[in-house]
Parts: sequence; C-alpha cells; structure tokens
Amino acid sequence: MTPEVKIIDTAVLSDNWYTLRKVTYDYKKRNGTWQRQEREAYDRGNGAVILLYNSVQHTVILTRQFRLPSFINGNEDGMLIEACAGLLDKNNAEDCIRREAEEETGYRITAVKKIFEAYMSPGSVTEILHFFVAAYDGSMKVANGGGLEQEQEEIEVLEISATEALLMIEDGRIRDGKTIMLLQYAQLHQLL
Repeated sequence: MTPEVKIIDTAVLSDNWYTLRKVTYDYKKRNGTWQRQEREAYDRGNGAVILLYNSVQHTVILTRQFRLPSFINGNEDGMLIEACAGLLDKNNAEDCIRREAEEETGYRITAVKKIFEAYMSPGSVTEILHFFVAAYDGSMKVANGGGLEQEQEEIEVLEISATEALLMIEDGRIRDGKTIMLLQYAQLHQLL
C-alpha cells in the first residue's frame, strides 16, 4: 500500500550547516481518514561509507574521530571508531567513497563493491547511505590519511584485526551503526 500524502507547508528552520525543515502535511490513514501531521526533517545530503578489508591479514582499516553529537549524548570523550565515510557533494557514490578513502585513510582503492543502501535515521534525517566494501593491501597506501584540514578533520587511521573489531562491537568500543553493519556484512560474507 502506497500512502497518500499532501504537503501543505514547508518552512526552513535552519540553513546553517545543513538544512532543517518543518513540514506540515496531510496523511491518509489506512482506514481512509485524513490526518494533519507536522514533522521536522534534517537534510544533510546523501553519503557513502566503505569497509576496507584485507582477507590475507584478516584486518580492517577504521578511523577514530571526535563526534560532537555523541559527546552531547553521553559519549564521555566524544570519540567514535568508524568505517571511512563522507557526503556525496553532488558526486556519484562510488567516486565519493574512493576520494574519501584516500583522504581519510591514505589508501587509494581501485576496486570497490557496492553492497546496499540504507536510511540510517529515517524518523528525522533524509540521508540515504551507500555502503561499499573494498580489499586493500600495503601497496595501496599513498598517504598518511587523516582527513582534510580545511574541513576541520582530525582523523586517526586504525588497522585492526577482524577478530578485535568484532569484539569491539560486543564490548562497546565500536558503537557506530554503519560500521557495525559493515563488519557484520564482512563476517557473514566471509571477507575476513
């Protein structure tokens, strides 16, 4: 069943970093009645994320960086361990993730595989995240990584054993949803 929706009004509440809109709309319920609803939706654009894995060494490349929202919500130091990710910035997802992998991790990846797309927080954020995996080895290391200073990025690059990364999910050292999804995908598909 495809719901019927009529947008009544859209107001921009903030256009500072990204765009926060308040949308008033009429929604036709399954019983045929219409209901007026208001919701806020945060539009930060779509993104891409990649897990770099080495099947021979049984390792993955992850990053660690400060994330203000996690700090505000009780993450004591605000640091999160994550898979490399970035916003599309009007690029296609594959080009974006190749660029982000090199900027953040220092690895120039040639063959990437798209595995799925997902809405990560559909109750309030419009973003679709494109998920990728790619094999890496030492010959692909072309820089130190760490992100771009002009984007105020300060990213630590981590090479972690697959076993340790999976344990880090269990003990709470990895709490980033996209990273958990990618590590579990890699485990299920025997990439590690």
